[in-house]
Amino acid sequence: MLRARGAAGALLRLAGAAAGFQSGGAPQLARAAFTRGFLDLHKLANKEAIEKEKARLKDEMSRGYFADISEIRKNHGKIATASKVIIPEVDAVKFPDLAVESPDGGALHLPLVVPALQDDDVEAGDGVIPDASLVCLSFRASSQKMTESWSSPFLDAFGADKNIHVYEVSFIDSWLLSLGPVRRVFLKVMRKSNNPHRHVVYAFGDHYDFRKKLQIINLLTGYIYLVDREGRIRWRGFGSATEEEVSSLTASASILLDEK
Repeated sequence: MLRARGAAGALLRLAGAAAGFQSGGAPQLARAAFTRGFLDLHKLANKEAIEKEKARLKDEMSRGYFADISEIRKNHGKIATASKVIIPEVDAVKFPDLAVESPDGGALHLPLVVPALQDDDVEAGDGVIPDASLVCLSFRASSQKMTESWSSPFLDAFGADKNIHVYEVSFIDSWLLSLGPVRRVFLKVMRKSNNPHRHVVYAFGDHYDFRKKLQIINLLTGYIYLVDREGRIRWRGFGSATEEEVSSLTASASILLDEK
């Protein structure tokens, strides 16, 4: 909007200067130039928005619910191979910013990262920035058991270590449940965690852009990410956990604790 106003102002000034060479026509010509410029910018903005929405619809319609369910049945939620070892820092990508809310009324942005030029004891809100965070994503209720198959043994392995946190994120894309008053009531009745290192949180609204950044297509399976204190993804898994995968995950988390 600010850019459109600036461009419109420039058009108005240019039109006024050009019209100054003709007696009595400056106001009319200036207004005409302003109108044409504003309409062109408006059309451009609308065109870009329409093209973006068309691309999104094409992307989402190219794969439907039955394709997702077929893939889940075929490979039991294992849409890709889990990491065998920790992802090196140079190859790790940033976990996208995600706003979440908890049933106790708290709100935060994942991933938790250490601010620049701060010491290792910097705090985030009311807690210390963890050296390793296990972020479990569930887009449908059917995948919550999958994510818990990772979070439970992970917490068992590391106990009450303050440098390890688990975030079980459920996505709520219903526009009704995302409304402020309804959202607050929803959060009050949802389950809470008694473990200070296990955070059950919810992300409301449309998360298409977030999913695109992580290349998430199938919404019926669980997605697991081990994130370091710099916000980088150092390990990833899918579906329900196997013993071998949990061992690989805990080994990678132990390496993150030793990297500090």
